[in-house]
Amino acid sequence: MTEKYQYQHILVAVDGSKVTSNVLESAIDSALRNHASLDILRIVQVTQLTDGYSNAALSNEETYNIVKTTKERLDDLKQRAVDAGVKDVNVHIRFGNPKRVIAHEFPSDHNTDLIVLGATGVSGLERFVLGSVTHYVSRMAHCDVLVVRKNDHVK
Repeated sequence: MTEKYQYQHILVAVDGSKVTSNVLESAIDSALRNHASLDILRIVQVTQLTDGYSNAALSNEETYNIVKTTKERLDDLKQRAVDAGVKDVNVHIRFGNPKRVIAHEFPSDHNTDLIVLGATGVSGLERFVLGSVTHYVSRMAHCDVLVVRKNDHVK
């Protein structure tokens, strides 16, 4: 009799905030418990990198540098997961609206059955103006969502 695990494809969305380490650790723990694959995702919002106008565009060099730097950081996170014992780890960079990508697009493309993300990665003002990605994903995703809060007591 083969053992059935609850999750097979876990998505961890990271944003580089202070909670990223805690979010990754929770995702690693879930992947290990379930013998699941782990996808580490970073969303790049072009409007945060430009002045926000629709006609503003990044040069090819600027885009390359952003992707290169982001990929290096994601590779470090991937190595942490591999070192912890996760067998199947992939990194992804997507451009777009984090709410839609995390809640709908990526899970649909990768058969995600658990999304792990931080409670918040933006300031109170940004959350008021833009709305919380976490709040949206927890309401709208078609799979389970694990929300990780920053724990100042964990070293």
